[in-house]
Amino acid sequence: MHDLRRQALESGKTVSRKAKSKLSSTASSRGNSAANSRPVSKAASRAGSDDEGELSDETSFSVNSIDEMIAADDSEAATEAWKLELVDRIEETIDRKRSSVLGREAALTAYIRILTSAYAEDEIRGKETDLVASFLKSIKLETSEKETILAMKALAMTLITSPSDAIYDAASPLLKRTISDSPSIPIKSAAIHTLGTCTFYGGASDDEILENMTFLLEIVSSDGHFISAPDEPAPVVTALEEWGFLATLIEDLSAETEDAMDAFVEQLASSDPAVQIAAGENIALLYEKSYTPPEENEVLSDSDEDVVADPDDDSATGPRLVKRYAAYRRTDQLLHTLGDLAKLNSRSLSKKDKKSIHSNFSDILNSVENPTRGPRYQNAISHETGKRYGSRMAVRIHKDGVMRIDKWWKLMRLKGLRRVLQGGFVTHYERNGVVFESLPCVFPPRGSAGSWERGLANVYSAGL
Repeated sequence: MHDLRRQALESGKTVSRKAKSKLSSTASSRGNSAANSRPVSKAASRAGSDDEGELSDETSFSVNSIDEMIAADDSEAATEAWKLELVDRIEETIDRKRSSVLGREAALTAYIRILTSAYAEDEIRGKETDLVASFLKSIKLETSEKETILAMKALAMTLITSPSDAIYDAASPLLKRTISDSPSIPIKSAAIHTLGTCTFYGGASDDEILENMTFLLEIVSSDGHFISAPDEPAPVVTALEEWGFLATLIEDLSAETEDAMDAFVEQLASSDPAVQIAAGENIALLYEKSYTPPEENEVLSDSDEDVVADPDDDSATGPRLVKRYAAYRRTDQLLHTLGDLAKLNSRSLSKKDKKSIHSNFSDILNSVENPTRGPRYQNAISHETGKRYGSRMAVRIHKDGVMRIDKWWKLMRLKGLRRVLQGGFVTHYERNGVVFESLPCVFPPRGSAGSWERGLANVYSAGL
């Protein structure tokens, strides 16, 4: 059980482990409430192209450059030919009577490629029930590893393209059974990701979301033993990623934080860098969520230790956050562990892994020390403003729109969407209202982009 959890730090820490209402807040909600809004509208959106700058690529999906994503979009969406092909692929997928494994794999591959690179809600409308039934049959039979994984990806893409409150109830039990019983580690991992997508977009209630988060936490805390995948890092990483993705939907995690923090802190000692980083990001998210903006009529005192403000905001009415509960009982010990990871020097790590651990844990440490600071927060002082550069991760939306990834909940959602959409993120962010509402962009007033955008210019290239 402890092969995966090799002690990487000499910190001498002692870690213990404890083993239906839907949110409808709008995208314009302020502060942490935006992090908890669930995408419900399918309205068309104006929109976007992206560039993730220095996003780490240690997660289970590949981070494509903006040029690669645009090329992927143009190859399919530039013509109407994909619509005709999609009709054929849908018919092949639904009609299984005379199909072969290779034929189904080819049809699923084409279906996923088309739905990824083009927004096809109109084309699949009315066919979702038959498509989902076919996907679930492929998952249940598990005839080949490739077909099963492709069916899961097709199910996820169908849900993001055309969300349905009925799909979660149909898919969730089978996905959980596959996670627990499949002998294939890649299938288990794919099923975990698909369960996360189905829970997010398939109509799960808050109680069902929390139930699945508990299920995912069992995978993490048991090092995979809970799903018969002992000491396998891949299912643990995917469970960590989907736990964080689903956590952005829950407004109050105070009751779940203690057990989750114990599991995540313990995984900081993993021998796998991807496990360490995913656990660390969830820790940063939980610290962020333990602070919320003041209530409308809440009276705050500047001397109150539970009230924190952005140290770089010198205005009397600057953004303030109130600590609602303790995210972890031994923050001092956690800071020591995070500090060690931020400067870890191990010969067993590759240069790439070492750089990634240093970069990610510097961000995580910064946020645990000060929850007003999100990912890629830069402490360097701008000569132009005399203030710190602050968060320097963003997605550019044409010339005027900028989506700042200055909160961990935003990073979790961006990564969750990219795991499914990958090269089609641009097209779906531009045309798919559900994707847009998951992570709305901000269009700054004319002339206000100013210094912070100039400060960002050397971190990521401009969008379209």
